[in-house]
Amino acid sequence: MPAEAPTILATSGGLKSGRNTTFEFGPLSDYAIELSGVTGRRPRVCYVGTALGDAPHWITGFYDAGRIRGVEMSHLALFAMPNVEDITAHLLDQDVIWVGGGSVAGLLAMWRLHGVDAAMRLAWRAGVVLTGVSAGSLCWHVGGTTDSFGPDLRPVTDGLAFLPYSNGVHYDTEEQRRPLYQKLVADEILPPGYATDNGVGILYRDTDFVEAVSESDDKAAYFVERAPEGAAVEARIEPRRL
Repeated sequence: MPAEAPTILATSGGLKSGRNTTFEFGPLSDYAIELSGVTGRRPRVCYVGTALGDAPHWITGFYDAGRIRGVEMSHLALFAMPNVEDITAHLLDQDVIWVGGGSVAGLLAMWRLHGVDAAMRLAWRAGVVLTGVSAGSLCWHVGGTTDSFGPDLRPVTDGLAFLPYSNGVHYDTEEQRRPLYQKLVADEILPPGYATDNGVGILYRDTDFVEAVSESDDKAAYFVERAPEGAAVEARIEPRRL
């Protein structure tokens, strides 16, 4: 049962500390599962950890989180070789694809090398809900700010561009994020776009903004665009509390 329309929930969150495990799904991840519309069976959720080099402890952590949540977990790994015979078929068989954070530059390179970019687009258009955090948020957009190249943030401008916007993640917790993102939009290196504080997500149906949602109080999303005189203008979006 696919989502009603192509759906992306792009976030700066989605996980919480677990009681007996490293982490569990948080409200943002629960919302992504809800958006898939699955009833009568366990939702199928695929974790993609390319941005962290398919780190085994993260894969194990997601299987633990999925067991607690009651979903049918799988994962897509590309290192040292793909772990599934048909990447496209595997992704199309999911209800939710959850993409982890890390190096968005590395993620994009590996996805293009293995055809995951095209497979993700097919899954998205087919109604599989795409979600994730940080790199797993940036990747769906035109670009954003990244620490893929070192501690001094740099722009990434070759995102998958399923969405025609830029994206700013960790907007309230990493001091370089907000000023650099605004400068890149003001200088037209990035198009206008949406930014999220930690714990906040942006829901898109097809390529349209629908709402901002949050796992906690006193957090926000933002729309950043270039004013006619050349400066960046930031508009706060109050999220719906999950």
